[in-house]
Amino acid sequence: MSDIDFKQALADAGIPITEDGLRKAWEKEVAAQGSKMSNTSAYSPFWRVITALVTKPVMWLLSFLSDTILPNFFVKTARDKWLDLLAWAVDIERKGATKAQGMLLFTRDIAGGVLQLPAGIQVQSAPINGHVYQLVTTQAVTFADGVLQLEVPAQAQDVGSGYNLAPGYYAILPVPIPGIVQVVNDDGWLIAPGADPEPDDQLRLRVRNQFSAVNQWHTDAVYRAMISAFPGVRPDGVYFLHGAPRGPGSANAYVLFEADVPAATYLEQINAHIRDQGNHGHGDDLLVMVMPHTQHALHLTLWPRSVLSTEQRAKLQDEVALFIRAAFRESGTGDYQPTLTYPQSRFSFSRLGEELHQQFAGIDSLHFDNTDIVSELTIPRISSLQVVLP
Repeated sequence: MSDIDFKQALADAGIPITEDGLRKAWEKEVAAQGSKMSNTSAYSPFWRVITALVTKPVMWLLSFLSDTILPNFFVKTARDKWLDLLAWAVDIERKGATKAQGMLLFTRDIAGGVLQLPAGIQVQSAPINGHVYQLVTTQAVTFADGVLQLEVPAQAQDVGSGYNLAPGYYAILPVPIPGIVQVVNDDGWLIAPGADPEPDDQLRLRVRNQFSAVNQWHTDAVYRAMISAFPGVRPDGVYFLHGAPRGPGSANAYVLFEADVPAATYLEQINAHIRDQGNHGHGDDLLVMVMPHTQHALHLTLWPRSVLSTEQRAKLQDEVALFIRAAFRESGTGDYQPTLTYPQSRFSFSRLGEELHQQFAGIDSLHFDNTDIVSELTIPRISSLQVVLP
């Protein structure tokens, strides 16, 4: 229901909602009270002052009622603190922001000798649409003699889901470290995903789901409520597979994460909450898993506009690649906003090409060698990506 609908509801109740309607109602009421005033011309200073003193405050109240009070009475249209109150009524609280935590793989030049690394080392990504994401190591570590590589715990410099980048994105040491030749976030690097403050649309979904979850049976809604309470899990990102995949009473819950998939330890926490702490139905065997993925080799031929310089062409090539990777959920939506891949859907490369044209004015033409990806209960991932300039 939109704001216009609320105003119409007031009008249907016989309440004037325009200045002209209020003026006529005011004049009618004045006449009903036996007023003998005859100079009601719009040019009468006295009458204009009296009308304004009555009409303006009423318009303020009506606007506040239709634009703020009435919409915030309903879960569908409530926002911010108003939605928090409606969520509280069904025993739900808005999830707060968290910092991404994970492991960075440091590689040194020689395995001999001992090398100490202090805490507080900064490792950053290449710019993604102008944004640079940075991790900071959280503890001092020591390379023992004969050890060439070492994993070091780190966390994001700030809160937010934008730091949940795919493997390989964090690879830049802004301050070089003697003896270290490479640093990278490897596969499975993310221990706990970063999260933004829960937006209204996601909280609204959890509140709606709660109406189905408040019952004595462990339905999908009950399990969705438990799983989506964890940071980094969207309520619309939990998919169920019924049909007893592991025997009678069993079902799988697949979680789709916005960007990089966290390490197995994070899923173990969710499964422990459900399976080991008694938060499941009698006889239920629910196992929470990461959404299975399919691998795809992407190839794009890109024709830049002839006016672009060599540097501009190279920059365009890199940014187009990052945009495509964002569509396949390798970075958050805070940088680029392409149409994302989803399970149980068709991913259209023609739509992706259209969005690339809209995002980058330097593209003259482009062609994907790939055909549309039709996914079942899987999420498409990139195995390789080539952006070729002829």
